[in-house]
Amino acid sequence: MTNYKMTISYDGGRYKGWQRLGNGDSSIQGKIENVLTEMAGEEIQIIGCSRTDAGVHAIEQIANVKLNLKMNELEIKDYLNKYLPNDISVLKVEEVHERFHARYNAKEKTYLYKIWNEKHTNPFMRKYSMHIEEKLDVTKMKEAAKHFLGSHDFTAYSNAKSKKKSMVREIHSITIEKEDGYIHIRVKGDGFLYNMVRKIIGTLIEVGLKKIQPQQIPAIIQSKERVQTGPMAEAGGLHLEKIKL
Repeated sequence: MTNYKMTISYDGGRYKGWQRLGNGDSSIQGKIENVLTEMAGEEIQIIGCSRTDAGVHAIEQIANVKLNLKMNELEIKDYLNKYLPNDISVLKVEEVHERFHARYNAKEKTYLYKIWNEKHTNPFMRKYSMHIEEKLDVTKMKEAAKHFLGSHDFTAYSNAKSKKKSMVREIHSITIEKEDGYIHIRVKGDGFLYNMVRKIIGTLIEVGLKKIQPQQIPAIIQSKERVQTGPMAEAGGLHLEKIKL
């Protein structure tokens, strides 16, 4: 058996997220596993670094898979891209150490959120950004972002159902840049809870609309009450951008 690392990019618009759900193939993982199973002649399972939500995209997703094949990395990559739908692309296949694990080896994940902050719509980016007509106060958003940095119990910022797992996560940085009608928000951290990034972005948007004040953020985090975070940002604006191993 050889362990392979795969670098994958996808448009998540028509999928129910990364993680396979039952026997259906309406997930990114399911689509890739089905092609690998056909290629290998036996049932194959892959391990993804990040379980992106329904409708969320990936510029760079990392996964690993163990295969017993005589094919080389390029042949595996070409086979996958030949039979996968054109909204999923395998960018690279590399042989790695047998102990490499995509999820456990990840040291940092970067998510990029795109907001189109103009009165008119952007027809070419409507599937990949959230359109907000009212001008956002970026200065206030940057001020609010500082309160999320460091390690916190992010119960208020997750829709995770399980209460057994730790809700503590560490956010390394949040950067907010405004350029040519866009507001780009990058969130870097050691890992994220279910819906966590979209809920943080949702709060930052509320701050930008002056519905929440930056100084309210610490109390919202400490409350652990999900109702205080405001609306969750749309899935289509979120992109898994980079995995640091």
